[in-house]
Order: sequence, then C-alpha cells, then structure tokens
Amino acid sequence: MDISLKINSFTSDSGKDIVAITTDQMREVDRVAMEITGPNIFQMMENAGRNLASLTIEKLGGGWREARIMILAGTGGKGGGGICAARHLANRGANVRLCLSDEENLGEVPSFQRRIYKYAGGIEISIEELETEKPDLIVDALIGYSLRSAPAGNVQKMIGWANLQNSPKLSLDIPSGVDSTTGETPGEFIKADWTMTLAVPKTGLLPSLTGELYLADIGIPAETYRNLDIPYQTPFDDSYYVPIRIKK
Repeated sequence: MDISLKINSFTSDSGKDIVAITTDQMREVDRVAMEITGPNIFQMMENAGRNLASLTIEKLGGGWREARIMILAGTGGKGGGGICAARHLANRGANVRLCLSDEENLGEVPSFQRRIYKYAGGIEISIEELETEKPDLIVDALIGYSLRSAPAGNVQKMIGWANLQNSPKLSLDIPSGVDSTTGETPGEFIKADWTMTLAVPKTGLLPSLTGELYLADIGIPAETYRNLDIPYQTPFDDSYYVPIRIKK
C-alpha cells in the first residue's frame, strides 16, 4: 500500500480536530506517560479494557447478556486490554469466553489481568476449541502496534478462524495484522466491523480496514502530548469514547 495514503487528521462528531500519529510517536507517548506524567501501564490497560467492554455491550444491544462473546487475546498490551474487557464483561454476567494466543509467554501486566479474570469466574478456552465456537461477536485483541511482519503461528490461525465466522468483529486499537503507521497488511488481518483505537488515532487507520472507528480515552493527560510537541485537544467532552472519521 502506498504510504502516501497515511491519514494526518481525524475529526470527532462534535467537530473537534484530532491529529493522527505514527507508531513510533505512540511509543513515545506511552513512554512519557509511564516515566513522567502518568498514568502507568496498569491504569492505561484498565481504562482501555473498560471502554472496550462498554462498546461491546453497546454493539450487542439489549440481548448482550445472552450473546456469545469471544475475545481473542495476544501476549502484549493489546492482549491485556482484551483480557481486562473480558473480566468487565464476566463481572456483569455476560456470556464471554477468552482464548489466548500463547499463555506461556503472556506479558507481566496481561498475566495480572488474566489472574483477575479467573477470579471473576471467567471461562478460558484453547485454540483447538475455537472450532466448536459460534460467537455472536468476536473481539480482536491479538496484535497492536508491535506488528513487524505477517502474522504467523497461533495468531495467524486465530485471525483465519475469526475471518471465517459470520460474526461481527470489534478490534482494539487497530485490526490485528494491519500496520498502524502505513495501513499495510503484510499477511492475514482481521476484517473488522468496528475498531476502538486508544488515546489518539494512528496514521494507518484506513476506513477500508477499520470499519466504524471509535477513539477511547485511556487517561493520558494533555501534558504528555505537549512534552512531545504533538498538538492535542481532548475530543471526549462528557464521554470516554467517541466516534471519529477522517477529516475532509
């Protein structure tokens, strides 16, 4: 995909302009937040997961407690946000199941989220058991901005399984398998109906890949962006997530 197609800015429904940033810039935002301004990684992941759970309920509508929800989670921060969302759903009596791409190599913070999910009575299934599942909604929390090449191994299997389902798909941050800077897809990627991106939108969030796009607040203060000379005004007003679209 031509990198010139990268998106520079978005707008919220209330008409506020929102700058788009690259993957490297987002890494710096995370670093400054964790080292200087806060919030820490536990707080950001909690905020991401809670917002993701709320949007899941919204998209399922009135029958959300009976709907079958499958959350696919990777080993990093995006996976941790998915596991956190699974716990919030389980705490509310939702029919949710969690499938991990690699439980042996789960990061420290996602492992913490998994432990809480288990105490919430959360159900976990293996990748092999996915073949018997018929979910009403799939939540994609597999690969975030750590994508380096085409998905492989268990992650590739899980993406392939998800794309074969007729269920709608909600991706966290960016559809797994999509480069968050360029929008390139080096291999299989999640065909998302909705995407909830975090903090600020990324330049690779092409509408042909993301479906309907939402931006979620994870608690990063404006000073974090000022520290990096990123122009920022909060688009959230009285909401914790808002629909956004490319600025015309």
